[in-house]
Amino acid sequence: MNVTYKNKAVAVLGAGESGESAALLLRQEGAVVTVLDTGEENKLRQKIETLRAHGIRVIAGLAADHESKHGHYDCAILSPGIDPAVPLVQNFIGRGIAMVGELELAFARCECPIVGITGTNGKTTTTQLVERMLKACGVRTVACGNIGPAFSSKVGESAHLDMVTLEVSSFQLETITRFRCGIAVWLGFAPDHLDRYPSMDEYFQAKVRIFENQTEEDWAVINFRDELPELKARKITFSAYVPGADFALREGAIFFRGERVLAMAEVQLRGSHNAENLMAALGVGFVRGLSFAQMVPPLREYQALPHRCEIIRTLDGVEYVNDSKGTNPDSVEKALHSETRPVVLIAGGKDKGFEYDPLTGLVAQRCRAAVVLGEMADRIETIWKDRVRVVNAGRSLERAVALAHEIAQPGDVVLLSPGTSSFDMFKNYADRGNQFRELVNALQPK
Repeated sequence: MNVTYKNKAVAVLGAGESGESAALLLRQEGAVVTVLDTGEENKLRQKIETLRAHGIRVIAGLAADHESKHGHYDCAILSPGIDPAVPLVQNFIGRGIAMVGELELAFARCECPIVGITGTNGKTTTTQLVERMLKACGVRTVACGNIGPAFSSKVGESAHLDMVTLEVSSFQLETITRFRCGIAVWLGFAPDHLDRYPSMDEYFQAKVRIFENQTEEDWAVINFRDELPELKARKITFSAYVPGADFALREGAIFFRGERVLAMAEVQLRGSHNAENLMAALGVGFVRGLSFAQMVPPLREYQALPHRCEIIRTLDGVEYVNDSKGTNPDSVEKALHSETRPVVLIAGGKDKGFEYDPLTGLVAQRCRAAVVLGEMADRIETIWKDRVRVVNAGRSLERAVALAHEIAQPGDVVLLSPGTSSFDMFKNYADRGNQFRELVNALQPK
């Protein structure tokens, strides 16, 4: 740790999980900490009480904006969920107050190597695969970061770990300076977060910073399909879709440089996209010096997380699948590719600026019908209606499930894969997925 915050006045921007963890970490070091959040105080009541019990001041609502203009601080810590463009952040920047990201704060205190995992889709699944695999092979690790819990809340354990398994988002990478991964995993890049980034290039440039501070001693485990800048680190490549990578998918099995490693029929994950997640995990283990004989058994046992192509039930010969975590068009594409049966797709949600035209051909090919809902419903309906049957459920998930149940035939799959975020109608993707699960389990046979 090169920077000490003892007795310094530090503002933590954002009272979410990362902000709370950063505030508690700084307070333990003797900093004078104030958390600023523009959310309404009554909605943050429980968190405010927790932080104040640790001697941390909390300022919420309009008062937080005022404090950002006039409060005296030595530096500010930025939570990744806070857009740097908002006034709360810009007020500090305009006053010349040093800004440090939560990821950078924790990294400066980390006493073991890091495997950092990023990508538009598959980060959480791969992070859990890596954690499960490493632990089963005797490597002491803990998964944290974007997956939760925050890196700041776990960095105190790093002296007793062999490696931190860290899920890293583009938001976290925006503010790094020295953050470095001994192993950086790049799962792939696709359109997302266009409600935060003005262009795809700016999103890409934020994400690719995961390699920025790597050296020739480090490793990059990368998706062979993506065109990346020249990397300093040594490379292991993977792809389930194009030839030429170190890890490849052939005849339903994962191969490494011609050696058959793992059959997809042996694991509990579906689809080529999950084959790539498995390849990435195997790549991490390989560069750590583990054998495939060690790595394969825990990967076979791993079960899909809730809201990620989670099979809920089969009713009247129809399988219902919850992919609420599918919050961009690329995730819809991968979910559809993983299905071999006719699909009744439930899609739509918050308008994040995505283009759905490229999905039209695949939806027409794989789907019996599409049920659209939320803020995006009308726009998606206009794009797809000439190629596939589209039914508009408005702003009702209950109606969407009922319509899908009515349309689906024996042998079909009803797939909730929204292709965008949930905030137009739900607290988050998990809330959306949980409500979908409850509605599906309440369905009665036809």
